[in-house]
Amino acid sequence: MATGLFLFQNDLRLHDNPALRLAVEEVDKLICVYCIPSARANRYPYTISIPAKARWQFLLHSLKALSDQLLLRNQQLLIALEHPLNILPELITRHNVSAIYSSEHVGTYEQRNWQTLMGRYPYIQFRAITTHTLFDRAELPFELNELPSTFSKFHKLVKDTPIEKPIGDITKMPPRPKDVAIFDVLSPLLSKKFTSEFNGGETAGLEQMANYFASSAPSNYKETRNGLDGWDYSTKFSPWLALGCLSAKSVLAALAQYQQAQCEQSGSSDWIKYELMWREYFQWYGHKYGHRLFQFRGIKDSSPNTAFYPERFRRWCEGNTPYPLVNALMNQLRQTGYMSNRGRQIAASCLTNELSLDWRYGASYFEEHLIDYDIASNWGNWQYLAGVGADPQGHRHFNIEKQTDDYDPDRTFINKWGGDKFDGGLDSVDAADWPIY
Repeated sequence: MATGLFLFQNDLRLHDNPALRLAVEEVDKLICVYCIPSARANRYPYTISIPAKARWQFLLHSLKALSDQLLLRNQQLLIALEHPLNILPELITRHNVSAIYSSEHVGTYEQRNWQTLMGRYPYIQFRAITTHTLFDRAELPFELNELPSTFSKFHKLVKDTPIEKPIGDITKMPPRPKDVAIFDVLSPLLSKKFTSEFNGGETAGLEQMANYFASSAPSNYKETRNGLDGWDYSTKFSPWLALGCLSAKSVLAALAQYQQAQCEQSGSSDWIKYELMWREYFQWYGHKYGHRLFQFRGIKDSSPNTAFYPERFRRWCEGNTPYPLVNALMNQLRQTGYMSNRGRQIAASCLTNELSLDWRYGASYFEEHLIDYDIASNWGNWQYLAGVGADPQGHRHFNIEKQTDDYDPDRTFINKWGGDKFDGGLDSVDAADWPIY
């Protein structure tokens, strides 16, 4: 009897999960695993070791939801507080695993782990399936190394490319080997005191999608999507998309149903698909450029004219800059783990332009806090704003005063999130930590 191992990563769902379905169809027994390394080594000064509380709790609740769904199918999720290369070899040997399945991942480390396992176990079948994007690599109308240099060129090529419909829910699964030890590692980690508007997990994500498309909000999406605060100004799908609790294809299918019911084949709601295409572009951008996502000069030939001022960076993180709107946005991020798309653009522009800081520190801080952190979307967008990515203009500088007038003219957002709490100083030392006064 064949024993398989499925490594969950950014695909924490049972609907529209072709990688998991393949495993279910091909093996007699299945081990379902998710690895949470206790801390990540700080290889670079700007990298984080552990996520902030909001992001951490959203992940844990999503894992709990997945675990509960697997139990209903006579399966269990083995959550290991270990690096994959530490725990998986033990499982492979002990249970005579003959096939390993996973979703294709855009992350450099995740790909490296996969390649390492393939090198160690040449006699095992490895199957990595695309689940995080609208298109499979083979469905793209170009080779990956020919990915267009800008989103607009990409969109022209793919906008009419057929997209496969999402596959259904997995209702039956092969059992796990009886001697696989499962320990409850989630209960001690889940915080009963933590509250959030976002509930982690597939069921919560599907519920948000159903509620959103049952409302009139999609028909006003283009007009409201740049709002800074509130629940209905945007879809709020991004946290569930990031962890794969929702699939992009399922969102697109729900949008099509909404448009058909509303007789609205184009218009404001169509911008939801447009934003999904932006997400799609950055996923393939990440696959193409790999580790260059994290380089100071990005995909360009020269580096930006910025540096790292520890004091300025700390003030940006703490919401203590001369810019009330930016302060409010950063306070919102720290307290909730969420920030609007427009807010992220404003905060990123401030860091790279007004504060002249190395963009990678900002990207890493977002990685630490955002509950919807997605490798490709986060680092790709930061490169775009810093002028070292896919922006045809080469640089983006948002006028903070104008952004305040446009999106918070009565200062409601600034007042709500304490944006006026600037202590009056920006620099007491220079970039080399020498006192300047």
